[in-house]
Amino acid sequence: PYLTHAESYGLEYGVDTLEIHQDAVLDGERVLLLDDVLATGGTLKAASKLIERCGGVIDSVAVLLEIPGLAGKTKYNAEFPNVAVHTIFEGN
Repeated sequence: PYLTHAESYGLEYGVDTLEIHQDAVLDGERVLLLDDVLATGGTLKAASKLIERCGGVIDSVAVLLEIPGLAGKTKYNAEFPNVAVHTIFEGN
């Protein structure tokens, strides 16, 4: 990759890092963030921070599967209170 932004976040078993090209999102561009599984919210928070660092605006979030017992949606909305999180399926 050329110039990137990086954001590290904690996992249940360690630390991971996401990266995005600095020019991947235009300044002021509205973004729908899609994720497969919402567990603790760490990946979504890191991705949201990267999009904002590029100048983008998180319009909303959609996840295929949410594990409600891990409170990821609550943790995400604590940091991004104005972003709607839409869930397709809820797991146990």
